[in-house]
Amino acid sequence: MGGIGAYLALAAAILAGVIGQTLLKSGAGAATLVEQFLHPRTIIGIGAYGTGAIFYVLALRTIPLSVAFPSVAVSYVVVAGLGVFMFHEPFSLIQGAGLACICLGVVLLQMG
Repeated sequence: MGGIGAYLALAAAILAGVIGQTLLKSGAGAATLVEQFLHPRTIIGIGAYGTGAIFYVLALRTIPLSVAFPSVAVSYVVVAGLGVFMFHEPFSLIQGAGLACICLGVVLLQMG
């Protein structure tokens, strides 16, 4: 897999990670740790992480690690947004500035 396919695999890995993180959060309200790990959303979330790892391995066949790994930081931005909108988590101007720095860093790495 090369060219655009590798970047599609990287995008799929990032998306799977975002889905996994969101599902883990949504399953986190269980009364006990055992119930949380047995919650269907937790199980599917872990599966999403595994799927993301497979796509990431495919992407790494072509994309340099020094580009691929920092690109995964895009997921931080998406997950933070989902935390605010789906789970009503607080969000500050300082957090927004930090996320903007992450975005700028990813763009700069892709340009280099």
